[in-house]
Amino acid sequence: MRLSCHAVVDTAYQQVQIWKSDKQCEFRVAGAIHAWWHEKKFLTGLAWDNIAAAALLRPARPPQSVLMLGLAGGTSTRVLRHLLPEARLVAVDIDSEIVALAELNMHLDKLGLEIHFADAYEWVAKCREKFDVVIDDVYLAGRDDVFRPGKSDAGQIAALKRLLKPGGLLLANLVNGPGHRAMQMRTRAAFREGFPVVRSVTTPDSMNETLVGGKDVLAGSALTPWTRNFPELADRKLWQRLKVRRLTPAPPR
Repeated sequence: MRLSCHAVVDTAYQQVQIWKSDKQCEFRVAGAIHAWWHEKKFLTGLAWDNIAAAALLRPARPPQSVLMLGLAGGTSTRVLRHLLPEARLVAVDIDSEIVALAELNMHLDKLGLEIHFADAYEWVAKCREKFDVVIDDVYLAGRDDVFRPGKSDAGQIAALKRLLKPGGLLLANLVNGPGHRAMQMRTRAAFREGFPVVRSVTTPDSMNETLVGGKDVLAGSALTPWTRNFPELADRKLWQRLKVRRLTPAPPR
């Protein structure tokens, strides 16, 4: 069923177009799909699949605590809640209005999240907790495209690493289309300098990659057993399309 635009909402940080049908909903921001929800399906073939899958590449065991920086409509956290029903999921977002829209239109309030409304990087600087997985998905809406407000340099990576438990993983979602290449390369370099193992998680239809850094990071074969957790055939097919590859380690100094 085709979606139609039900509302256009200007929050303090972005303009959100709400597109809906009887079974699904999309938030569109700066010409891109910013969040997605379906009453039965979980996966999209896009960046949110990469993020959720990457969080499962922790060698010790599946994560019991996940920090999401940049919540928006919670598309990735919905997948993680489905796969990790007992995990503690903590999220930080500066835009309380888009979160409220997601609670109204995407049932975000049913996921059992701990949500903090703040600038994500300022919140990180004050945080004294540690997590199995930390996900950096902080993007803001520009005039024509989304952009990363952080530097994605060695200093930022070190600040985020501080929040990891032993054996924890740091994830970063990166747009890799036109205009985003410099940020992608800078973040890749910082990850390669900051972690012994870095992997990239992608799916064919997405213009994003999720970087995963840690002392060790599982290979893509570790995702295969999770396929059976998706009741919908469409989700299982999308999960099987995910690709995980290891980045070349940084040369010794």
